[in-house]
Amino acid sequence: MKTKSLVLTTILSTLVTLPADAHTGIGAVHGLLDGVAHPLIGIDHLLVMLAVGLWAAMRGGKSLWLLPLAFVSAMGVGAGLSLLGITINAAETWVAASVIAAGVLVWRNTRMSSVLAVALASVFALAHGYVHALELIDSANALAYSAGFLLTTAALQGLGLAVGLLAAARVKMLGAGLGLLCALVGVGLLAGV
Repeated sequence: MKTKSLVLTTILSTLVTLPADAHTGIGAVHGLLDGVAHPLIGIDHLLVMLAVGLWAAMRGGKSLWLLPLAFVSAMGVGAGLSLLGITINAAETWVAASVIAAGVLVWRNTRMSSVLAVALASVFALAHGYVHALELIDSANALAYSAGFLLTTAALQGLGLAVGLLAAARVKMLGAGLGLLCALVGVGLLAGV
């Protein structure tokens, strides 16, 4: 029941908030190096990707590979939607909400089915991939840029995963700290701070 309440609260909060400017952007982007740098520059992207890796470590089992793989895959789909000119309404709000939701998930060490966990991670990733691709300019190499941000995403999730596995005795404390930070930053992004 707690999981359903979390999901419902997250969805409702995104529907009633004003558009958020969660995406910091990096200016004109052209290729691979810009893509590699992009997730490292925005606190919204950085926190969610670390949180998903840590959440995968906290869940253990098949989540160790399933959550990061689902995230990276859905991120690619989100970028593809953007490049095709398909509009995702309130994508910035979804990005900010994902920071809050990812924070709550690791903070509370939320338990749920693998299907629901993958679905949540995929929704987060779809929005992140979409806004990443919005940065492209006409002369950019979209494939190289996308490869760059997907590689950095995988590396950040791997870092979150490694920290969670190496600090297994303190993973709940790490989850609580990172989760609280994510939730606070996400609320700030939604509030326009």
